[in-house]
Formats: sequence, C-alpha cells, structure tokens
Amino acid sequence: MAAATPFLKIGPYKVDPPVVLAPMAGITNTAFRQLCREYGAGLYVCEMITTRALVERDATTMHMITFAAEEQPRSMQLYGVDPLTMGKAVQMIVDEDLADHVDMNFGCPVPKVTRKGGGAALPFKRRLFGEIVRAAVRAAEPAGIPVTVKFRVGIDEEHLTYLDAGRIAEAEGASAVALHARTAAQRYSGRADWSAIARLKEAVRTIPVLGNGDIFKAQDALDMVAATGCDGVVVGRGCLGRPWLFGELQAAFAGLPLPAGPSLGGVAGVLRRHAELLVAHYGEDKGVRDLRKHMAWYLHGFPVGSTLRRGFAMVSSLAELDELIGQLDHAAPFPAEAEGPRGRQGSAAKVVLPDGWLDDPEDASVPVGAEMMHSGG
Repeated sequence: MAAATPFLKIGPYKVDPPVVLAPMAGITNTAFRQLCREYGAGLYVCEMITTRALVERDATTMHMITFAAEEQPRSMQLYGVDPLTMGKAVQMIVDEDLADHVDMNFGCPVPKVTRKGGGAALPFKRRLFGEIVRAAVRAAEPAGIPVTVKFRVGIDEEHLTYLDAGRIAEAEGASAVALHARTAAQRYSGRADWSAIARLKEAVRTIPVLGNGDIFKAQDALDMVAATGCDGVVVGRGCLGRPWLFGELQAAFAGLPLPAGPSLGGVAGVLRRHAELLVAHYGEDKGVRDLRKHMAWYLHGFPVGSTLRRGFAMVSSLAELDELIGQLDHAAPFPAEAEGPRGRQGSAAKVVLPDGWLDDPEDASVPVGAEMMHSGG
C-alpha cells in the first residue's frame, strides 16, 4: 500500500482523507451521507439544489437541505445560470446558516439542462461563468464559507472548456475546482481522461484540484492521484451499493491494509441500516420505496435468485425487508464481480444546446428558461 497522502484543505476545512462524495440526484440525501460517513471521513455533499428553488423556498428543496447534527462541514451543491439568483441563494445560505461549504454544478450533461444552456454547457460562456462564480464567492466570503466549482472537460472534443473554467474559477476566488474527466457528449460512457486532470493541475496553481471519474475501488483513487498530481478525489457511482468504499479509501490514503469486502450478511446489515436512516428522513412508506433503487447495487454479484431480487426491488415496509433479508445466504462471501463500474453508463450522444449557443463565448446573457424550479438534477 502507498504511503499516506497529505490531507486536503478547502477553505478553513481539513478534509482527511482527501475524498469527496459527489452529489447524485436521488442518492446523496442525508440518509445516504450519514451511512457513508459511518465508514470513513471526507467531505459529503448533498444532492444538487437549484438556486431559484432555494430562493423561492420550494418545500421539497427545503427538505432536501436537511443535514444531520454530526455533518460537519455541511456541504451544499448549487445549480444556477443567473449571477443575480446565485448571489441571492448564497446570501440566503449565509443569513440563515444553511451550510458551511458551497459547491457549484457546471457538469450536468442531461439534455433538459444543456438544451437551455445550463450545466456542462455553461462554461463555454466564459464571461457568464465568471460572473456566476464571482457572485457566489462575494456573497460567501464575509461568512468564511468556501465556494468550490465542479465542471467537465467540455461540451465535446471540439469545444473543450476545462482549462479556461479552472483559471476563471481560480481568479474569481473559488477555494477548489473539481474536474469530471469526461465531456458532456460522453455523459457517463467510455473512460474518463485522467490526463485532463493532470493538465488542469498544471494550469491551476493556487487552489486544490480534485479529480472525478472512474473511481470504483480504493486503488483507483491512489492511481488517479499518482497519475495526475491532483489534490483529492471525487467519488460518485463507485459508492452505489457500496458505502463501505469510504472506509477502504480512508485506509488506502493512510497507507493501511484495506478491510475485506463484506459477506452477503454484512451487506444485508448495511442495507438495513440504510433503510432505518431513510425512514427517519422520509417516513416508512417513502423511505422504504426510496431504498428500492439501491437494491440491485447492493446485491450485485451475489448469489441471489431472481424471485428474491424482485422481492427486494418491490419492498414496501421494514417488516417485509426483514423477511427478505432472512432469506439471504448470509455466509456468501463478497464476490470479485461486485467490483468495477456500476450505476448509469449509457452511450455518448450529441449535446443538445440552445440555438446559436456556440456563436460567442464572451456573451454574458443569462440563458432564457434555464433557471429550474426543482432540485436534485
């Protein structure tokens, strides 16, 4: 195992190990974050919150920004396309003490977002991108709240934006930048280009650079740091159905032996704990239904018959969950095939953009209709 890696500093906060949980829509609610934190330290970011929904106090959004008492620092990711609304949202966070760290999302590749100029499409508009980052930093600075910025390599191979985005974010006062080393056109397909992370690290000298993409096991994180010189890693799909990955990452960055993967009985215990936390957050009906999306990830690679898998996928109560857990072979060892990619992958596709979006990268006009009234992606 490699020697211990220096900790990461984001504003006033020490992040040790240098590991960040990526915001994932419908996944990184307070229950999942708490579950992950029980395995290892790091920075755990809530689901994406839209600035307009926050400012207008949308009821669903206000529930989504729930943080457990032990979550320190409280980390919130914001999506926004309007500097004015972004500034108001961060000012609200400051005034009402809603979070300790703000991350900004410029990496979403979803067509409903990019077709209006948001997400991964927005950094192409360099002036507008800079104005949004500046608005957030200026609102957060008096309270000592660090603002970080996450983006992709670019729209596609012909329209790379990451080096400009990194330099602009650095110049506007961001405390760190994170690069998902894929283009928007790739979405989650193919391989992440870690060499882009290395190039960004060379271009951005005064703040930490974090790498994101294809970290599915602890060794992947060590390899990324070694290959790119990045200051920390951002973990997304790799922890789906594997919250104990954060314990493995903590051990890996400390230069300690990795804990063994859990047996099916161990996984069942994790699954049951996840259910308890979701029920505490949502109530039993919604909490158990929310757990359904995680079942295939938890059971991936284990010898579980199709009938039992269907039962887990349709579970509707804690009592039913306990009955299903009782039918598992608790002694089944952790399978090698449970390692590796998980979650959405899909295929590459042409990025849908507003008409004329690529005509003028210096155009600072706010995209029409890109402000969203719902959070979570």
